[in-house]
Amino acid sequence: MPHARRRLPARLVAVLPAFLVGIASALPARAAAPDWPDTYLSRVEATAVVQSLNAALLASRSATATLEGWCAAHRMAEAPRLVARLERGVDKPATPETRKRLAVGPDEPLRYRRVRLACGDHVLSEADNWYVPARLTPEMNRVLETTDTPFGRAVSSLGTTRQTVGAEPHWQPLPEGWDQAPPPAPACGTLAVPAHLFSHRAVLFTGERQPFSEVVETYTREVLDFARAPRPADPACPKP
Repeated sequence: MPHARRRLPARLVAVLPAFLVGIASALPARAAAPDWPDTYLSRVEATAVVQSLNAALLASRSATATLEGWCAAHRMAEAPRLVARLERGVDKPATPETRKRLAVGPDEPLRYRRVRLACGDHVLSEADNWYVPARLTPEMNRVLETTDTPFGRAVSSLGTTRQTVGAEPHWQPLPEGWDQAPPPAPACGTLAVPAHLFSHRAVLFTGERQPFSEVVETYTREVLDFARAPRPADPACPKP
């Protein structure tokens, strides 16, 4: 005789949906990952793409303008305009090295701003920014404190230039010594791209060459999340 199915107690059934919703809401949000196949060709292409963006940013006067150009060129949003998603209520004291680069004493007021720079649905970078409010106009300070305007756009009338003082890669798609080794066997899956690709530390100057801001920009894997033309399938991988 078959066993009778055990039913969950009615009290447990009543609270189960809310319990599951609570678990789902407690899970950390996951940023979109680019859907690139894990092949040698994809790794070479990813290396070239990341290095191209890195070089463009290092040569640029404005990371905001460069990212908007990247978004437009790769058709990542209908309106390729960068928006700063401001994280309010956070603070991070400037280091003595930052104060030295900004030419301010230990008691000079600095303000801190942390934003996630997005184009459409893509968060392209995360930025930590320390700036000297006394070297900005009252309107610039108001915009930075009360709106989600990107920093570079808010201070553009200063004739801003930037000097990179540090650059750090966080991902190398190709293994060390790849240029002298035979191509590895394909993994036949999706390329695992970490959340952060590389970061820059830069000092911003006015047209009179007065430093007024230091920024650390960390660029995310979503800069790779754009539509690509189809590539030939790797013959070593089974067809889906």
